[in-house]
Amino acid sequence: MSTLVPWAPAPALSGARYSAAELSAEGDRVFLLEQRLLPRREVYCTYTTSDEVAEAIRAMVVRGAPAIGVAAAYAMVLASHAARGLDPAAYVAALRAAGDRVAASRPTAVNLAWAVRRCLQRVDAHAAQDGPARHADLADLARAIHREDVEACRVMGRIGALHLPDEGTVLTHCNAGALATGGYGTALGVIRAGVEAGKRLRVLADETRPYLQGARLTAWELHEDGIPVEVITDSMAAHFLGRGEVGAIVVGADRIARNGDVANKIGTYGLACLAHVHGVPFYVAAPWSTVDLATPDGAAIPIEERSSEEVARIGDVVLLPEGVRARHPAFDVTPARLVTAIFTERGELAPGDLARAAG
Repeated sequence: MSTLVPWAPAPALSGARYSAAELSAEGDRVFLLEQRLLPRREVYCTYTTSDEVAEAIRAMVVRGAPAIGVAAAYAMVLASHAARGLDPAAYVAALRAAGDRVAASRPTAVNLAWAVRRCLQRVDAHAAQDGPARHADLADLARAIHREDVEACRVMGRIGALHLPDEGTVLTHCNAGALATGGYGTALGVIRAGVEAGKRLRVLADETRPYLQGARLTAWELHEDGIPVEVITDSMAAHFLGRGEVGAIVVGADRIARNGDVANKIGTYGLACLAHVHGVPFYVAAPWSTVDLATPDGAAIPIEERSSEEVARIGDVVLLPEGVRARHPAFDVTPARLVTAIFTERGELAPGDLARAAG
């Protein structure tokens, strides 16, 4: 079982005031900001097993593809700590079993499986070390994954900020900020970098039903940073686009297929269609770890179907008549033709250029 603490007992690795996921100095505990409680309460859950972290990922204590990847890497460190006394063969078997359970917690976000695979490659290479050494080695790798994500966000932020208006309104969907990454953010990283460069930007944040990540998380982050933000319901986006109030749209991604199709939080596809109709640029910001060259197109991306209860209720309030079910695909796929550009740490890319950028 997890325990709640007001703040992780170590500074955030990214240097930010808050963090989605952190690993203890000893590598025996993982701290996750309980995002389901924001913005009312800012508290951290402490986990001591990889299965606990996997369940926290599934239950959306932590969410956002890059942050899930960081949390998954830290979960593997906990698995290594638990198996530190095993012989090499048993150690590898235990870590592979833990990796399977962690990777199954959320199927759409490719960063999750990417981080697990990267950890298992290190496990295979260093299994013959003694228990403390191989555990410390895996902890170093997990922290490197975290640091790399923060730097990737800052780089793509600077790249994307060049495309935002010097003054005006940017619309975003869901939460693709520091809470969804190792720190700084993907879509919000682009906005943050624009503000840091002196651009006078304000943000319209879609509330993002049914989990309200835009209303609860994006608005909280931007307000913390002093960036002007207003929350709109998802169905209001067309109104503001039609009035010419939006200069650009920038979103994150949970998986980008080889052809440039983008899976992101449900509602993104409709927003891209609206952007196309109104001639507003539609940008996607994501680290290269979100690009899945093994998936040819959006049709091959698995779409997580979550509980209908998440649509049927807001807190304790039941919205639907008794006996009526709701559908809840957690993500949709935006075709590459609707994406103006993709910002990664490797540069600004046209959707069709991903395979070439892989080198």
